[in-house]
Amino acid sequence: MRMEKEREELVRYGRKLCEAGLTKGTGGNLSILDRKNGQVALTPSGIDFYEIRPEDIVILDLSGKVVEGERTPSSEWEMHLLSYREREDIDAVIHAHTMYSTVLACLHWELPATHYMIAVAGPTVRCAEYATYGTHELAVNAAKAMAGRKAVILANHGILAGAKDLLNAFNIIEEVEYCSEIYVKAKSIGDPVLLSEQEMKKMAEKFKSYGQKKSIRRETEETRG
Repeated sequence: MRMEKEREELVRYGRKLCEAGLTKGTGGNLSILDRKNGQVALTPSGIDFYEIRPEDIVILDLSGKVVEGERTPSSEWEMHLLSYREREDIDAVIHAHTMYSTVLACLHWELPATHYMIAVAGPTVRCAEYATYGTHELAVNAAKAMAGRKAVILANHGILAGAKDLLNAFNIIEEVEYCSEIYVKAKSIGDPVLLSEQEMKKMAEKFKSYGQKKSIRRETEETRG
């Protein structure tokens, strides 16, 4: 099979999304880009994350053509591929139906700088204009609102995040959901005090190292190299 390691990672992180309470059942999709070969490993449509096996993962090229796989690729495939075509800083994408960021999505609210950990994604997380799931319009809207950011809230839908690998894409999903929960709860009792633009610029500098996670395996490989 092509991209065997990436297939295993997608299976593992799909289950992690459910175990962490960041999505349920088939709610969401994940992908990894092999930038050298121009191919993307993407989770299939309509299969529970706990049921997906490595052989169920679909391999696409950057035009959306299926290169390998018997399953139907996620209906959101274009949202993933557009990120890879337009962003050199993104090689892994996760879309999930998290609770609190989806609450903001249903209000069409952006997530402002109420907690410094939002800096893993940007100074804010914008809410993209609504479009039907699985459409070209949704992919375009998401990419536009995610410009200069590592995450975007999808109106009436959920969240999308991208990074250089799944570990960091997952971390962004977790932190944005945490910040969304804090913001929603703070709004229920008052008006949250926002961090200044100057402070968020300071956080952006700090998070160039602090906000980036490395797996033990990757650290070992870099040490050897």
